[in-house]
Amino acid sequence: MSVAAIDCGTNSTRLLIADDAGRVLRREMRITRLGEDVDATGTLADAALQRNFDVLTQYATYMREAHVTRSRLVATSAARDAANGAFFLERAAEITGARVALLSGHEEAQLSLRGATADLPDVEAPTMILDIGGGSTEMAAMVNGELLAFSMQLGCVRVTERATGVGILTPAARERANDMIAAELQRAWSQVPGFEGLVGNVRVVGLAGMVATLSQLVAGVAEYDRERVHHQRLTLSNVVEWCERLGREEPAARLRFPGMVAGREDVLPAGLLILESVMLRCAVGEILSSENDILDGLAATMVTDVDDEP
Repeated sequence: MSVAAIDCGTNSTRLLIADDAGRVLRREMRITRLGEDVDATGTLADAALQRNFDVLTQYATYMREAHVTRSRLVATSAARDAANGAFFLERAAEITGARVALLSGHEEAQLSLRGATADLPDVEAPTMILDIGGGSTEMAAMVNGELLAFSMQLGCVRVTERATGVGILTPAARERANDMIAAELQRAWSQVPGFEGLVGNVRVVGLAGMVATLSQLVAGVAEYDRERVHHQRLTLSNVVEWCERLGREEPAARLRFPGMVAGREDVLPAGLLILESVMLRCAVGEILSSENDILDGLAATMVTDVDDEP
């Protein structure tokens, strides 16, 4: 048996194919920007839909070649916020043949936590996953058998469109973004009181493309190298330094830095502002990057035949 997991996020569309022992057969990522302008219009644009359908058609070919026997496709923030999200899921199911689901922020955080922590060594402190996406940011931790989770209505695309813009990061733009982020962090801490108990005593694991791109920039890796990115330690100084460095440049100029992923150059500074704020709120000086995330959690539910998973 082989399984396929597809994550249709706000900024990227990703595929994981694994065998029945959980061994990864194929990973793919394409920048598709499904959530382009959805924050302003409330709908998924025709061009964004077509970009995603084209990539899903390609992924369907990979799935046939791998003789996939079970598949799931999930959509997250952009589809949750769009009036035509149901149409997107219907067409995605037709293209891929996968079982589709529109995840809530809580479900997204739960699957991400499962995927990211499966290969981590145990430590005394609780582990919080931080998944900075395009339209939302998920935080989740398991503490004394209780899942603490919250989905903030901000991500690198949403903060860029609402606050920073895509050009040089001006002091005024930074202030707007930080105000927006601070408000959502306060909402998270208010609605999940257990988060306060993690401050200063938590291992934070950063997921998804934004953190992976930062890892590549810090390592100076021009071409993606999973071994150089997975479980790399990133300090608060790394975050601040790269936010400042990239913020001084126009997006096109940011592409000259080894490790910058095309398609993230316009939104990465906003993502770094989110990361900096969360690290300060949690009182941590470093995070651990992880290339295992919601896709791995989703694949695990299929491999183990847990049908009641989200």
